[in-house]
Amino acid sequence: MVTIRHLTEADRDPIHRILVETLMFTNDEVAVALELADEVIFKKEQKDYIVHVAEVEGKTAGYICYGPTPVTTGTYDVYWIAVAPNMQKKGVGRKLLSHVEEEIAAKNGKLIIIETSSQHKYEPTRNFYIRTHYIMEAKIKDFYSEGDDRLIYVKRLN
Repeated sequence: MVTIRHLTEADRDPIHRILVETLMFTNDEVAVALELADEVIFKKEQKDYIVHVAEVEGKTAGYICYGPTPVTTGTYDVYWIAVAPNMQKKGVGRKLLSHVEEEIAAKNGKLIIIETSSQHKYEPTRNFYIRTHYIMEAKIKDFYSEGDDRLIYVKRLN
Protein backbone atom coordinates (compact mmCIF):
# COMPACT_ATOMS: atom_id res chain seq x y z
CA MET A 1 0.00 0.00 0.00
CA VAL A 2 1.28 3.44 -0.97
CA THR A 3 1.00 6.22 1.60
CA ILE A 4 1.51 9.85 0.55
CA ARG A 5 2.81 12.28 3.16
CA HIS A 6 4.74 15.53 3.49
CA LEU A 7 8.51 15.58 3.16
CA THR A 8 10.59 15.33 6.34
CA GLU A 9 14.29 15.83 6.91
CA ALA A 10 14.68 12.04 7.24
CA ASP A 11 13.58 11.70 3.59
CA ARG A 12 16.50 13.68 2.19
CA ASP A 13 18.99 10.78 1.99
CA PRO A 14 16.45 8.29 0.56
CA ILE A 15 15.42 10.86 -2.07
CA HIS A 16 19.06 11.43 -2.94
CA ARG A 17 19.52 7.68 -3.32
CA ILE A 18 16.41 7.40 -5.52
CA LEU A 19 17.56 10.23 -7.79
CA VAL A 20 20.96 8.58 -8.26
CA GLU A 21 19.68 5.00 -8.60
CA THR A 22 17.21 5.85 -11.38
CA LEU A 23 20.20 6.69 -13.61
CA MET A 24 18.06 9.39 -15.19
CA PHE A 25 19.62 12.53 -13.75
CA THR A 26 23.02 14.19 -14.03
CA ASN A 27 24.92 15.18 -10.90
CA ASP A 28 23.89 18.81 -11.49
CA GLU A 29 20.22 17.80 -11.78
CA VAL A 30 20.42 15.79 -8.57
CA ALA A 31 21.97 18.80 -6.84
CA VAL A 32 19.10 21.04 -8.01
CA ALA A 33 16.48 18.51 -6.89
CA LEU A 34 18.07 18.30 -3.44
CA GLU A 35 18.31 22.08 -3.25
CA LEU A 36 14.54 22.31 -3.71
CA ALA A 37 13.97 19.59 -1.10
CA ASP A 38 16.21 21.55 1.29
CA GLU A 39 14.13 24.68 0.66
CA VAL A 40 11.06 22.78 1.85
CA ILE A 41 12.81 21.12 4.79
CA PHE A 42 14.73 24.07 6.16
CA LYS A 43 12.74 27.14 5.09
CA LYS A 44 9.29 26.49 6.45
CA GLU A 45 8.13 29.99 5.48
CA GLN A 46 8.72 29.44 1.75
CA LYS A 47 5.64 28.90 -0.42
CA ASP A 48 7.21 28.16 -3.82
CA TYR A 49 7.70 24.40 -3.46
CA ILE A 50 5.62 21.59 -2.01
CA VAL A 51 7.08 18.10 -1.68
CA HIS A 52 5.27 14.87 -0.99
CA VAL A 53 6.79 11.47 -0.42
CA ALA A 54 5.39 8.07 -1.31
CA GLU A 55 6.03 5.51 1.39
CA VAL A 56 5.66 1.75 0.95
CA GLU A 57 6.12 -0.56 3.93
CA GLY A 58 7.77 2.23 5.90
CA LYS A 59 10.32 3.09 3.20
CA THR A 60 10.56 6.11 0.93
CA ALA A 61 9.57 4.83 -2.51
CA GLY A 62 9.38 8.09 -4.43
CA TYR A 63 8.67 11.78 -4.26
CA ILE A 64 7.15 14.68 -6.13
CA CYS A 65 7.95 18.40 -5.97
CA TYR A 66 5.52 20.96 -7.32
CA GLY A 67 4.42 24.51 -6.78
CA PRO A 68 2.42 27.44 -8.08
CA THR A 69 3.89 29.02 -11.18
CA PRO A 70 4.89 32.60 -10.31
CA VAL A 71 2.76 35.43 -11.73
CA THR A 72 0.02 33.11 -12.99
CA THR A 73 -3.47 32.33 -11.78
CA GLY A 74 -4.21 28.66 -11.27
CA THR A 75 -1.10 27.30 -13.00
CA TYR A 76 1.24 24.85 -11.26
CA ASP A 77 4.54 23.27 -12.24
CA VAL A 78 5.57 19.74 -11.35
CA TYR A 79 9.32 20.19 -10.96
CA TRP A 80 10.41 16.69 -9.99
CA ILE A 81 8.94 13.24 -9.77
CA ALA A 82 11.10 10.20 -9.13
CA VAL A 83 10.38 6.67 -8.03
CA ALA A 84 12.87 4.10 -6.74
CA PRO A 85 13.77 1.66 -9.54
CA ASN A 86 12.45 -1.34 -7.57
CA MET A 87 9.10 0.44 -7.08
CA GLN A 88 8.54 1.56 -10.67
CA LYS A 89 5.58 0.13 -12.58
CA LYS A 90 3.76 -0.49 -9.27
CA GLY A 91 1.54 2.60 -9.22
CA VAL A 92 3.77 4.77 -7.00
CA GLY A 93 4.32 7.50 -9.58
CA ARG A 94 0.67 7.47 -10.57
CA LYS A 95 -0.39 7.78 -6.92
CA LEU A 96 2.02 10.71 -6.35
CA LEU A 97 0.83 12.54 -9.45
CA SER A 98 -2.84 11.87 -8.71
CA HIS A 99 -2.40 13.17 -5.16
CA VAL A 100 -0.84 16.39 -6.43
CA GLU A 101 -3.54 16.83 -9.07
CA GLU A 102 -6.20 16.55 -6.35
CA GLU A 103 -4.37 19.12 -4.19
CA ILE A 104 -4.04 21.51 -7.11
CA ALA A 105 -7.73 21.12 -7.99
CA ALA A 106 -8.63 21.81 -4.34
CA LYS A 107 -6.67 25.08 -4.62
CA ASN A 108 -8.66 26.04 -7.73
CA GLY A 109 -5.72 25.19 -9.95
CA LYS A 110 -6.57 24.95 -13.63
CA LEU A 111 -3.35 23.98 -15.42
CA ILE A 112 -0.46 21.63 -14.56
CA ILE A 113 2.81 21.82 -16.48
CA ILE A 114 5.49 19.14 -16.56
CA GLU A 115 8.68 19.51 -18.58
CA THR A 116 11.04 16.76 -19.68
CA SER A 117 13.77 15.95 -22.14
CA SER A 118 13.49 14.41 -25.58
CA GLN A 119 16.42 12.07 -24.87
CA HIS A 120 15.66 8.42 -25.60
CA LYS A 121 16.15 7.43 -21.94
CA TYR A 122 13.14 9.60 -21.05
CA GLU A 123 10.75 7.69 -23.32
CA PRO A 124 9.25 5.73 -20.38
CA THR A 125 8.75 9.04 -18.56
CA ARG A 126 7.01 10.60 -21.56
CA ASN A 127 4.82 7.50 -21.92
CA PHE A 128 3.90 7.79 -18.22
CA TYR A 129 2.75 11.38 -18.76
CA ILE A 130 0.67 10.35 -21.76
CA ARG A 131 -0.90 7.44 -19.82
CA THR A 132 -1.84 9.88 -17.05
CA HIS A 133 -3.59 12.13 -19.61
CA TYR A 134 -0.97 14.83 -20.10
CA ILE A 135 -0.65 16.28 -23.60
CA MET A 136 2.59 17.49 -25.14
CA GLU A 137 1.79 21.10 -25.89
CA ALA A 138 5.20 22.50 -26.78
CA LYS A 139 8.65 21.50 -27.95
CA ILE A 140 11.68 23.74 -27.78
CA LYS A 141 14.37 22.32 -30.03
CA ASP A 142 17.93 22.01 -28.71
CA PHE A 143 16.93 23.52 -25.36
CA TYR A 144 19.09 21.40 -23.03
CA SER A 145 21.80 20.79 -25.61
CA GLU A 146 22.16 20.10 -29.33
CA GLY A 147 19.57 17.44 -30.16
CA ASP A 148 17.99 17.47 -26.69
CA ASP A 149 14.64 19.22 -26.85
CA ARG A 150 12.52 20.50 -23.99
CA LEU A 151 9.09 18.88 -24.10
CA ILE A 152 6.27 20.56 -22.23
CA TYR A 153 3.31 18.44 -21.16
CA VAL A 154 0.11 19.91 -19.77
CA LYS A 155 -3.08 18.79 -18.10
CA ARG A 156 -6.07 21.06 -17.80
CA LEU A 157 -8.23 20.47 -14.74
CA ASN A 158 -12.03 20.84 -14.81
